[in-house]
Amino acid sequence: MQRIFGLKASILHHLQYTIGTSREHAAPLDWRTALSHALRDLAMDPWAESLRRAADEKLKRVHYLSMEFLPGRLIEDAAINLGVRADAEQALDELGVNFSDLLDDEPDPALGNGGLGRLAACYLESMSTLALPAFGYGLRYERGLFRQAFDHGRQVEHPDSWLDHGSPWSLAKPNDAYAVSFGGSVDDGAWTPANRIVAGAFDTPVAGYGGAWVNTLRLWEAVPDANLLDLGRFNAGDFSGAAEQLVWAKTFTRVLYPEDSTELGKELRLSQEYFLTSASVQDILARFLREHDDLDRLPDSVAIQMNDTHPAIAGPELIRLLVDEHSFSFDRATDLATQVLGYTNHTLLPEALERWSIGLMRHLLPRHLQIIERLDDRIHEIHGEAAAGIHLIEHDEVKMGDLAVATSHRVNGVSALHSDLVRRDLFADFEALTPGRIVNVTNGITPRRWLKLANPALADLVTERVGSGWETDLDRLAGLTDHADDPAFLESFGHTKHVAKQRFTRWLHDAHGVELPQHAIFDVQAKRIHEYKRQLLNILWTIAHYQRISADPHADWTPHVKIFAGKAAPGYVVAKDIIRLINDVAHVVNADPLTRDKLRVVFPPNYSVTMAEHLIPAADLSEQISTAGMEASGTGNMKFALNGALTIGTLDGANVEIREHVGPDNFFLFGLTADEVAARREVPDHARAAIEASPALQGVLHAIASGAFSPDEPGRYASLVDLLWSSDWFLVASDFDAYDAAQQQVDRAYRDPNAWQKMAIANIARIGYFSSDRAVREYMTEIWNAGSAR
Repeated sequence: MQRIFGLKASILHHLQYTIGTSREHAAPLDWRTALSHALRDLAMDPWAESLRRAADEKLKRVHYLSMEFLPGRLIEDAAINLGVRADAEQALDELGVNFSDLLDDEPDPALGNGGLGRLAACYLESMSTLALPAFGYGLRYERGLFRQAFDHGRQVEHPDSWLDHGSPWSLAKPNDAYAVSFGGSVDDGAWTPANRIVAGAFDTPVAGYGGAWVNTLRLWEAVPDANLLDLGRFNAGDFSGAAEQLVWAKTFTRVLYPEDSTELGKELRLSQEYFLTSASVQDILARFLREHDDLDRLPDSVAIQMNDTHPAIAGPELIRLLVDEHSFSFDRATDLATQVLGYTNHTLLPEALERWSIGLMRHLLPRHLQIIERLDDRIHEIHGEAAAGIHLIEHDEVKMGDLAVATSHRVNGVSALHSDLVRRDLFADFEALTPGRIVNVTNGITPRRWLKLANPALADLVTERVGSGWETDLDRLAGLTDHADDPAFLESFGHTKHVAKQRFTRWLHDAHGVELPQHAIFDVQAKRIHEYKRQLLNILWTIAHYQRISADPHADWTPHVKIFAGKAAPGYVVAKDIIRLINDVAHVVNADPLTRDKLRVVFPPNYSVTMAEHLIPAADLSEQISTAGMEASGTGNMKFALNGALTIGTLDGANVEIREHVGPDNFFLFGLTADEVAARREVPDHARAAIEASPALQGVLHAIASGAFSPDEPGRYASLVDLLWSSDWFLVASDFDAYDAAQQQVDRAYRDPNAWQKMAIANIARIGYFSSDRAVREYMTEIWNAGSAR
């Protein structure tokens, strides 16, 4: 009762003294902001104590650099981890305010695109739960990625407004601001920049489960400098011209992933990456020097992890600071940087590894280009012919993936298969040069958000059967296998899935006006729209299934609800065509009275962490159908399995390990392996041969090409159809019949609810390995050489 009284008092205090309103006149935004401040207050003491202990005890800190952090809504997550969720709900109830309404009112911070940013958030939360001193470093995007909407089925992008009312969770830290330099010239190693932008820090507390340790998410924002306003031009009446430099500065943190098909877009993208990296590395060194006096001991106290290739300039930047500002020799600075830095590779796709032209690098970061050229020479000086295949600069481009490897003491892939491919194919020359540098740390997810928060009914059932403590020891889920034959447990589990479906369908109706039959199998593919993830394979099969139902509508079909969610990059034409095709198919299928009780297709726009928290617990089937050898890991596959969805998937990414853990009998496998994919691509006309061998696929492509789903524009998808017939790099046609057969297995299995529930429970019980706590522990021992403060 005392905690509830304290929360009520704190909420009312912030209404009056922080927001400046009264209980009688407070709007929902006011209540939500006051609640956020009250919860943040509870984190302040452990936050300060965590920072103090790390400094006083000189504990090694981890610094996680990521272009994306996708934390999701913060109120409920913080309340759960601080141990006051029930208290907060009761306190608000006594104040006459609905807690759930405030949760629904909270915006989703638009600081990421998908799995990369969500992984960073999961890891930072796990570092706090494990009491590992850490900082997450990212950018405070004013408008984030974009808010997705559909116009006649086409994706359209709008600015995201998540920061319109500020963020009560972040604290401005004006004393921790750094100048980030660009352009200019270099004379005998001395860099004279042409421009400088100030990076201002905004800190958000990230509480671990139990609230004992709190780490920091530090986001950088381009802070307007009064000196950038040309007062002379302003006073002359050129108001727009006077503010040109101010506008230029603000673009740095305006949006995530600006379109980079133009030279100006490329310049902004690289500028953002350097802005994040330079501010972070300067901050790391400044903190180290406040606590230590010998930069030679930097690796003893500092670990820096580059989350994917975006912060790859961290190596040259750290070397620059050590050489130019602290008088280290180039060789010693390079050795120190390499001991401090680690690099997580998340992709085998060449376009995602980033290459920047020499011209752009010289224009934007001339000193860093010098350092990269010297690094390239140094590798060959040290290793001679053994390094003949290694080039940091090739075809007048800087290879950022290779640069990240060259400046890191450890490189890791994010699933066993992916790491093998990184060693064998992507960075084979580096692996041969320094065997053992490339290791594996399979991704993980935090059970606090993805079970306890997202699926409270299932979380309560888990606690009832295996006891508390699974939240920080996910292997305890294995105890559920003892109950798999208990009819009462099966009934209770079925009820949790029903509750989750009700919750999702209610949310879908309220948000988008869509009604769904809850008795159908909820078949979900939720992820970034990309050809290798093969949403196209999914919708092609959906058309084939629709054609079969139409041909025999009175047969005993297993009802399906096909749910798609995800965004396409604004300039990715093929991905946007796939989105439009899905929506066009949905328009036809959902309006057909003969089939609509047996098949629905829905694509709710603007996939986010919040949507995922509604959708994932409701899913029966998880679509993990990427072309084998192309998905690094995935984490959606883990979230779905944790919530009792069965997987239909290829042997790609972490699917391989998930199948090993949950058992082959509890996973619907199909498709070519990674080696078979490589071999098939070498076969002339493999696409045409696969289509000609599949009457079902021929019928689907004919329907699309004839305008069955686009009667107003029959040729709308001619390029998509032609792509499948001619090249089909992602082997949609080659895997179509195997996918079709696997879907038929799904239908047969779903018809036996008891057997399906046992398979789902097996997935939950055996998924404990994929906790982000386990992954972070592996980083701690294998890469960071860092320990817990406990």
